Amino acid sequence: MLRSLPPVLLGFVLAAYWGRVLRMAYKARRRTGRAANLVPGERLGKILRVVWAPAVMIWVVHPFLTAFLHRPPALLRPIYWSLPAAWAAFTVAAACLALTVICWKKMGRAWRMGIDPSEQTPLIATGPFAYVRHPIYALSQTMMLASAVMIPSPLMLAAAAIHIALLQWESRREEGHMLRVHGEPYARYCAAVGRFVPRRLNPYCHSQRFAG
Repeated sequence: MLRSLPPVLLGFVLAAYWGRVLRMAYKARRRTGRAANLVPGERLGKILRVVWAPAVMIWVVHPFLTAFLHRPPALLRPIYWSLPAAWAAFTVAAACLALTVICWKKMGRAWRMGIDPSEQTPLIATGPFAYVRHPIYALSQTMMLASAVMIPSPLMLAAAAIHIALLQWESRREEGHMLRVHGEPYARYCAAVGRFVPRRLNPYCHSQRFAG
């Protein structure tokens, strides 16, 4: 029972995370007619979702399978198991969820998933965004790494590799889009603020919202 508790709790954290994402997309669709790019308008974004969605589903479901399957198949079987590491990983994942909620609140109605070339969203450079350009992506990658530490099965490690690689790529694609939309203000922001890791302790000095 003690062994299965961290994976169950991790599963609830992941379900809460992605459930909140779907809820925000639904609210955005009711408000604007668009589901915040849950299914992107651009072709490349749609292709990426075909790969990304199964990786996310594996990520969310795998902890529950780990907890309740007595004899999991080889793809689901962790390479090693450490109860202290499992609890540490759960703590990190829960903290990432709490911090991501702060980021979502800071973005408000400007929150989007992916790129819609026809949209001109504001540049948010306050709160967590005054320290890193992609705090939500940074936290998502950390949460995925914590999941892989807790459950280092071949399938979870594959899902982690896909998720992290696509977030790295997507962050750079979004930066290109924002540079086209906002121009010099965004270029100054990128020069001063790190992509995933803060470059300095003090926040970005021009911490305001720029409308393109």
